[in-house]
Amino acid sequence: MTNANAEATTVVGAWFRQRLPEDWTRTPAEVTVDREEIVVVLTLDLPQDDPSDGDDAAAAALAEARAGFIARFREETRSHRIAIAREAEHRYRRKVAWGVRIGGHEELFTHLAVPVMTRLRQPERQVLDTLVDAGVARSRAHALAWCVRLVGDNASSWLGELREAMEKVERVREAGPDRG
Repeated sequence: MTNANAEATTVVGAWFRQRLPEDWTRTPAEVTVDREEIVVVLTLDLPQDDPSDGDDAAAAALAEARAGFIARFREETRSHRIAIAREAEHRYRRKVAWGVRIGGHEELFTHLAVPVMTRLRQPERQVLDTLVDAGVARSRAHALAWCVRLVGDNASSWLGELREAMEKVERVREAGPDRG
């Protein structure tokens, strides 16, 4: 996250912490900001415990209970979330997306899919085409998004170190002599 995005996340997060209803924020909402979008993820508690015996039927029942709970929360809070999102969109000039987290499961509601242009050489295109041909992805664009998610999931510590290094470079630039 760049320094500007980190600052925006802090400022916007502070606004959301005060704006969100208390019954939605027993655990503080996670707010993430980039150039186009604000994503607000609420942590909810499912009103039953995880199965500890490893029973497949109990795990399936829990997954269905979680899906039903998320669907109910989404519908019951829709008008209130829309009102808050409109305020934030007007205030911060970015779209707002919502999501929930229950245990280790996270589900994002409607959020932006921003087009990104890139030039790929044949070896990279062949990787994407293999994913499409194997049925892993619907299209090259979907395959590319899948690859980005996979890298993000498997390289989070490396990406974190890279973001920290970028923040240090930004601080050094800011402390440097005036180029004016």
